[in-house]
Amino acid sequence: MGNNQSHLSVYRGAYLAGWRAAGRRSMEAAAFTVILFAVQIWRRGPLIFPSPRKSIPKLSNEEISHLPYPPDALPGARDVSTPYGSIRVYEWGPEGGRKVLFIHGISTPCIAFAGMANQLVEQRGCRVMLFDLFGRGYSDAPNPEVYRQDLGLWTSQIMLVLSSSKLSWTGGGERFSLVGYSMGGGIAGSFTSYFPELVESLVLIAPGGLLRPSRISTSSKLLYSGWLPGWMMNYFVGRRLRGSSGGHPATGGKGESTANPPDAAESEVPGHPANAKDSDAAMIPGRPGLSIAKAVAWETDEHAGFLPSFISSIKYAPVSREHQRWKRLGMRCEARRASTEPEKISGLEEGKVLVLLGKQDSVIVADETEKDAKEALGKENLKVVRLEGGHDVPVVNSKGCVEAMLEFWDDSPV
Repeated sequence: MGNNQSHLSVYRGAYLAGWRAAGRRSMEAAAFTVILFAVQIWRRGPLIFPSPRKSIPKLSNEEISHLPYPPDALPGARDVSTPYGSIRVYEWGPEGGRKVLFIHGISTPCIAFAGMANQLVEQRGCRVMLFDLFGRGYSDAPNPEVYRQDLGLWTSQIMLVLSSSKLSWTGGGERFSLVGYSMGGGIAGSFTSYFPELVESLVLIAPGGLLRPSRISTSSKLLYSGWLPGWMMNYFVGRRLRGSSGGHPATGGKGESTANPPDAAESEVPGHPANAKDSDAAMIPGRPGLSIAKAVAWETDEHAGFLPSFISSIKYAPVSREHQRWKRLGMRCEARRASTEPEKISGLEEGKVLVLLGKQDSVIVADETEKDAKEALGKENLKVVRLEGGHDVPVVNSKGCVEAMLEFWDDSPV
């Protein structure tokens, strides 16, 4: 009996020791898991990166007036609260005028369209609406680790912007004209392919969407392949974009070089060699101190979500390989033109897409883009106008862009 009790005591002691050890191991494993999770959260960053808008109240009036992108740069400003963060929107012009929505490029905030928008209001009485894409200007950035910057996110943002207006842009038969530039051109084209009942006219300026893969250099493919850690990508891309404020955009006007994604960003700012004489032109009438180049550098330094958003856009935005969506656009244009009752068919009023290209653009090369657009849309579903300018054509040649748009609208058969 005594031996049995002794054995039981030994077993009980061993069991308790094992249980305690297992408990310690479980606790250690749990603690390690929590630490790993915390590190991942820390590395991922906040769910929403706030825009520089949050810091404006801390600045003096003089400091605000010297910002590369003052918050009052355009009329009709409002900040729209959304699940993805706040969106900066500008809307002005006669309420009964033709409604025109602008989508800007990968790096420049929406003030790149200031010249065009003002001319449309003054010359044609249009109602214009501009907004900063997520992660640009005064719009917050939903963390790209959670919400990658692809057509789905941009579509959501466009719908949120439209619904924020006191006017009806889409209901009761209302439609709007859509103008997209660079990456915004790719977004605009793909958006219209899904929502033909909303868009009455489509204007694409030096558009992404059909950028040839051969145009992307090996170094850029490596940089954006995901092999490099995020902090390193932010460093290299940020260094490149900050340098663009010095006015050194991509060259190679004959279209013989490959394009790095930052080249497109740099070329969106004034300073392309083909347009050197216009590089110091005021971006906004009456505001000669504003510079798009400086605005991009300001975003890089002051907007915590800008670089992650830029990099995510390079990876996921509709910049290339959008041929099938463009073909869908072309088929609708053809059907509308062929119909005896075109008003009953959802599609563009003109029955074609207007594409504006810079003659000296080394990023969206005119010859290549026109050829590829004709193949995707169909020759009869496209009107191409070549204008003096590089990839920054809507900035330095806003007058030419507006004249081409007005002529296109006036020639509409509907």
